[in-house]
Amino acid sequence: QVVFALNQTLLHQESLRTGSFQIPYTTEDLIKHYNCGDLSSIIFNHDTSQVPNFINATLPAHERITAQEIDSYFRQELIYKRNERMGRRVKDLLEKYPDKSFFFAFGAGHFMGNNTVIDVLRREGYEVEHTPAGQAI
Repeated sequence: QVVFALNQTLLHQESLRTGSFQIPYTTEDLIKHYNCGDLSSIIFNHDTSQVPNFINATLPAHERITAQEIDSYFRQELIYKRNERMGRRVKDLLEKYPDKSFFFAFGAGHFMGNNTVIDVLRREGYEVEHTPAGQAI
């Protein structure tokens, strides 16, 4: 799996370098969707550096299975478990210091797809609201 993932990553990087593959979104797209609180629609539906996408229709069946296993592993380890840890840390701080005010800042990757930090906190009973850019807090 490691050799397969390395080969696929190198092939993808070579495609980017030669211009035969273009990233399907621009920096402006990222900013717009981040400000709207909706990174999932642009990021998780396309390739992302957060979770390398090894699955494609041109792979032979046995390699597609390997790609799906790697994709599942990356999503679980790099996104879902990380968000669980971050959400628990926020919850623990809020419970440990109930009379304190906090400001938490997270990278965009913590808000993409399912099982986000926000999802973790909502499951714990917290109410979380999106504040659009430019809106006073």
